[in-house]
Amino acid sequence: MEFLVRTENLLPPDTPDEFRERLRKAERERAHELRAAGVLKRLWRVPGRNATVGLYEAEDPTALHDALTSLPMWKWMDVTVEALATHPQELSP
Repeated sequence: MEFLVRTENLLPPDTPDEFRERLRKAERERAHELRAAGVLKRLWRVPGRNATVGLYEAEDPTALHDALTSLPMWKWMDVTVEALATHPQELSP
């Protein structure tokens, strides 16, 4: 299944820089792992916000949830998920 995942980073502004940088590094590493596993297909930044839009592929919603909760920033993220279904026009020759 494919999912459109919108996330916004809500890490408090007073988070120490060193901790913030460790989280960012860990987040990048985990995203690379999810890409290598075929779970994270595409990722876009949302201009003007500390937010992303991602295309994920997972066996089911539970597998997607497991992938998202494995992200180091998970507890500071506002997440919206939309399951995607193939449009009939995509099936036309």
